[in-house]
Amino acid sequence: MVEFRIDRRSGVATYLQIVHQVEQALRLGLLAPGDKLPTAKEVVAATAINPNTVLKAYRELTRDGLVEARPGLGTFVRRSLARPQAGADSPLRAELADWMERAHAAGLAREDVSALVASVLEERFEGPA
Repeated sequence: MVEFRIDRRSGVATYLQIVHQVEQALRLGLLAPGDKLPTAKEVVAATAINPNTVLKAYRELTRDGLVEARPGLGTFVRRSLARPQAGADSPLRAELADWMERAHAAGLAREDVSALVASVLEERFEGPA
């Protein structure tokens, strides 16, 4: 089961943080079709957020076809976003973890690494073709 972590200082809407965390768990294969998401009540107890915020996130995930609500049973994953080459046990992840360790050893702070990764992502995936 996924545990949501809410960063109230991030500037990202709370419901979007939940949506993004579910999508990330689906991409990493941590959630698979048939898995049950925590109930709104469980999320509220763990994070102290408004139940309507959780329901809004779950509605967005439902709209995107990623989960489905089953009345009286809960909310379940409908489809995965996982790709074998991006899984938690993939060689690419291991290489990235090694790179992160080298960056840390070189004295880069979390924010430095984040900025560096964001710039390469921008260049490779969103920049001019």
